[in-house]
Amino acid sequence: MISRDDLVRTCDALLDAPRFKDYTVNGLQVAGRARIARVMTGVTACQALLDEAVTWGADLVLVHHGYFWKNEPIPITGMKQRRLRTLLLNDINLLAYHLPLDAHAELGNNAELARRLGFLVEGCADGEIGEGLIWMGRLPEASGAAELASHVAACLGREPLLVEAPGVGAVRRVAWCTGGAQDMITQAWEAGADAFISGEISERTTHLARELGIHYLAAGHHATERYGVQALGEWLVREFGIEHRFVDIDNPA
Repeated sequence: MISRDDLVRTCDALLDAPRFKDYTVNGLQVAGRARIARVMTGVTACQALLDEAVTWGADLVLVHHGYFWKNEPIPITGMKQRRLRTLLLNDINLLAYHLPLDAHAELGNNAELARRLGFLVEGCADGEIGEGLIWMGRLPEASGAAELASHVAACLGREPLLVEAPGVGAVRRVAWCTGGAQDMITQAWEAGADAFISGEISERTTHLARELGIHYLAAGHHATERYGVQALGEWLVREFGIEHRFVDIDNPA
């Protein structure tokens, strides 16, 4: 067991959370009990995850997508009220890290995605590793776009949506950014990637991929961001000897 404040300070420092300009609050979002023995991790602090946390007796819920997003409505009503009420009535802490957990060099979503897909990491197109969000690397062997899509599906358990760019041959260099990063495709192309992998796709993404000449794979926002919180949860187990359970709330998006 560890104090909540020590655990939060450790995570804030590990992920260098204050450095990131984000669309949300990184760190402790809702305070609960002061001592932590059980941490539940998940991608999003949805009601289904909170219900699992209550049933399991979690002291703290750690997620990638928490609450209090920029420009969202302020009133605590409806769905937001029910979620916060669940946390407060059960004295459960909510800890959330968004961009800091995407970027982290060892435990982040991009690092974990590369590890699972077997990419040879070379750096980031938009900063140093640990700071940038558009990761760059190579495949162990050149691959066709359809073959790469099949590999992603096998690794993530979800069939990606593939947009093939006419005239682009085998994929050697690849760029990726988990989640809703489809508009980073231009930077990925400018950095010399043959293919770009992210979570979501917009209508415009198809035209950008075809006209720029870069294959695009939308592998799922949820599917690409399941791994950072798991890695951080397991790190906390090693560091503090707490219990950790990851709950994957099904989400096809």
